[in-house]
Amino acid sequence: MLRLARAAVPGARAAGAGAGAGPPETGDALARVLGETGRPLWALEIAAFALGCARDRRAFETLVFLLNYRDPVRGGTAAHALVRLGDPRTARAAAALATNELRTAYALHPVRLLVALRAPESVPTLVAVLDRLLELPDPHWPVALACVEGLGRIGDPRARPVLARAAAQHRLRPAAEAALARTGG
Repeated sequence: MLRLARAAVPGARAAGAGAGAGPPETGDALARVLGETGRPLWALEIAAFALGCARDRRAFETLVFLLNYRDPVRGGTAAHALVRLGDPRTARAAAALATNELRTAYALHPVRLLVALRAPESVPTLVAVLDRLLELPDPHWPVALACVEGLGRIGDPRARPVLARAAAQHRLRPAAEAALARTGG
């Protein structure tokens, strides 16, 4: 992805190499791509990814847009860059996307991002999403499984009640039992 950014944007040679890498005009050239109208989505994605990996907060809004996009590859790429970006707004944005009932099918990457961030919002959001999914006759299994696995990875005891309910679902049982063991339950 970074090679594409370097090829697509003149002056983007050092983008993504780390915070403060390269001359300031490198980030400025990539940020201009984000602000220009008529740019194709792939160009925005490349510029936002490079800026995010370089910890340039000008990429935040575009990365959140891509995290909410219906293409899973774009969502995964955006989540990776958002973790590297380190913006304190990220957890709140991921929580809002994960709990949006109209976008549950696209919540996989926001859920995984919350797990990676381990922010104060992570456990309450994952518990709420999983609780809501378990109420449905046919939950979005990949999202529910990501919640279960994420809660297990975090290991917070507040997740025990919802993990116990998840263990009653045959598709979630192995992951839920493992997660319960990690939470001390």
